[in-house]
Amino acid sequence: MVGRPLLKWAGGKRQLLPTLRGFYPVAFNRYIEPFFGSGAVFFDLHASGRLSGKQAWLVDDNADLIGCYRMLVSRTDDVIAELQQLAAGHGRRGSEFYYEVRDTRFNPLRASSGGYTPAMAAMLIYLNRTGFNGLFRVNKAGAFNVPAGRYVNPRIVDETHLLQVASALRSRGVTLVPGSFEGALSEAGKGDFIYCDPPYAPVSRTACFANYTAKGFTRDDQARLQHALIAAAERGAHVVLSNSSAPDIERLYSTSEARRAQLRIERVNARRAINSRADSRGPVTELVITNVLRPRMLKAYAPAIQTSLRQLGHAKARRRSDTKET
Repeated sequence: MVGRPLLKWAGGKRQLLPTLRGFYPVAFNRYIEPFFGSGAVFFDLHASGRLSGKQAWLVDDNADLIGCYRMLVSRTDDVIAELQQLAAGHGRRGSEFYYEVRDTRFNPLRASSGGYTPAMAAMLIYLNRTGFNGLFRVNKAGAFNVPAGRYVNPRIVDETHLLQVASALRSRGVTLVPGSFEGALSEAGKGDFIYCDPPYAPVSRTACFANYTAKGFTRDDQARLQHALIAAAERGAHVVLSNSSAPDIERLYSTSEARRAQLRIERVNARRAINSRADSRGPVTELVITNVLRPRMLKAYAPAIQTSLRQLGHAKARRRSDTKET
């Protein structure tokens, strides 16, 4: 089973998986991921069998991303064939070929609004494997503008992995949805597992990167996300959110409303992956906001939970006895 995402993605959670696994709920109904991106958590859950027999709703407002995944699922062989041609072109001409594909093929096809094709899906995968830091970034006009990366021998075609990813996304119960996080979260109910990995709030004026789509992700968007997650938690959903340790995020999830929804802030160690200088990528503190009780917490709460269950049982027995007497 595949456990590795298809794409490199800014803020992707593959390196943080050992920590995030500690926040997965013991049991859950549906899995909902409103900021799918590279899908590191989905692929991790799928590889471990945690999604067997369950529905998984994978949502993203990046139309290129969903279009690429859908093409890989429905026309796997065609995407692989197109990607092999792109790999051959890159092998002959390198970065010159990269810019030709980006500027004269990929962006014009995206602007034409003719729908995603296997060729476009292959181009997105190719640009992701050979572009700077594997970024997906667009300018205000909506044009993909990531420069070529400096790779000596990038692995552009991994056919086995592509087939595995397609199979995982083709699994029964998995649905790829283009749309907003609010639409996804409004459907979450009791027992559903939500994992949110939105564009991070900047921790400084120079640390902002949120242009996965032309409109970006603003402070107001972070606030709307907080409201939607509180509502989902109050309906009984298991909530796990990753974000930066920016003061704005700490304030949002330290409110009385967040506490009433039993959301708490936990600090985890991560590694900064996006920086033009490799020596500036290093350990950072990130936040996980969640209402999921970790195993050690469940153990600590176990006596109180057992007591509450016994009291509930006694109360039900008394009610049944009173009913019989009357």
